[in-house]
Amino acid sequence: MNIIDILVFIIYMIVVLTIGFYYYRKNKSASDYYVGSNNMSSWHVGLSVVATDVGGGFSIGLGGLGFVMGLSGSWMLFTGLVGAWLSAVLLIPKVIKEGHEFNLLTFPELLKRNYGKNVALLAGVISFIGYLGFTASQLLAGAKLAVGTFSELSLNHALIIMGGIALFYTVFGGIKAVIYTDTFQWIILMIGLIFIGIPIAYTTLGGFEAVSKTLPTEFFSLTNVSWIDILNWSITIIPIWFVGMTLYQRIYACKDEKTAKKAWYIAGIFEYPIMAFMGVALGLLARVAAEQGLFAPEGFITAATMDPEIGLPMLLKNVLPVGLMGLMLSAYFSAIMSTADSCLLAASGNFTTDILGMNDSNPKTIRISQIITFVIGFAAILIATAMTSVLDLMLSSYAFMVSGLLVPVLAMLFLKRKKPLAALLAMLFGGFSTLLIIFLDVDIPYGLDPIIIGISISWLTYLLVKK
Repeated sequence: MNIIDILVFIIYMIVVLTIGFYYYRKNKSASDYYVGSNNMSSWHVGLSVVATDVGGGFSIGLGGLGFVMGLSGSWMLFTGLVGAWLSAVLLIPKVIKEGHEFNLLTFPELLKRNYGKNVALLAGVISFIGYLGFTASQLLAGAKLAVGTFSELSLNHALIIMGGIALFYTVFGGIKAVIYTDTFQWIILMIGLIFIGIPIAYTTLGGFEAVSKTLPTEFFSLTNVSWIDILNWSITIIPIWFVGMTLYQRIYACKDEKTAKKAWYIAGIFEYPIMAFMGVALGLLARVAAEQGLFAPEGFITAATMDPEIGLPMLLKNVLPVGLMGLMLSAYFSAIMSTADSCLLAASGNFTTDILGMNDSNPKTIRISQIITFVIGFAAILIATAMTSVLDLMLSSYAFMVSGLLVPVLAMLFLKRKKPLAALLAMLFGGFSTLLIIFLDVDIPYGLDPIIIGISISWLTYLLVKK
């Protein structure tokens, strides 16, 4: 990579780290650190929500889907739009009212008010495990991007660099640093995709005629996807909007209900159609580049010999001119760190508040929170070194959290009588049955996602025990 690109990238990283240090000096309590003292605006929160939800995993993962199936991969993020708007209507009114009234810092604290401390503790454990895996998936996405653009880097070295940068500003800055850097990073990503990545790649590969002749027609269709894929994406992604710790932190961080709902509507529109089609379009163009032999000098003679998730960074490396490559690389690292920082802070909040039981009244909480955030981030780096697929790791983490937490949340929202034992067992059997199926690689009929089995077990357990 040219020295100019490297300098552009370094300057970007310095800006991000500076934001983290600035808010390190302003954080005075755990409320500042985890929920921004409940006074954030809708645009900042909305952009932070979409940056967190789409982020690096979906950015690199969407590129991989575009590489494999073309424009139909965009349906994955349609589920994000549905989830955002449903939760704005059904979840936010209850959550923000209790969150502000009782100064809640985490999602399990809301369950504690409805089901008791045992349910909250188990929810904290499930959410912590899920977000630990999710943080690892984002760091792996960053490492794949780095390896695809810096040929001198190994995957593990790239993981250490990515993890170190994300760790630094998250550990010190807390939620305000995360939200404001997310806003900055998302703007960088959108500018990079709209005005740099897509138009330059499209032109370099020969425009519409060359692109359309290189790939089969199904790559340009919205029907090149099975109903199983749609069902699996829906059942995995839509419910996360009801159980995601990162989302509860942002609801609590909003000034009021109107602000929170507006933020969620903004996030939904940015997810689909904006980011959905830009992400898969770049993946599709990467497939065209591979078929045209653009990656042959680097050992990839055909698309079949490539990991689909490195197609996008390799495309950018090969088509962007000096200077713009550094900006575009910064844009994708922005997306990745936008999710990594949020998930890291969520896992830290779960461990500090829900598992250790610390609260804002303890003057040492903020310092302990920073130490725990660092340790969790280090553990996420180690987990990422043992994984290969960003999308698989990310969706497995989603599946574990959703299958464990969805049923108790829905019961909390829609049932008058709360049953703590039913909620506890539903979480236990739902979450860990999904985890077991994933680890044992159990073959489920029709290619259904393990989450469907987990949610079914969770719901059946709740219904049987509550009687």
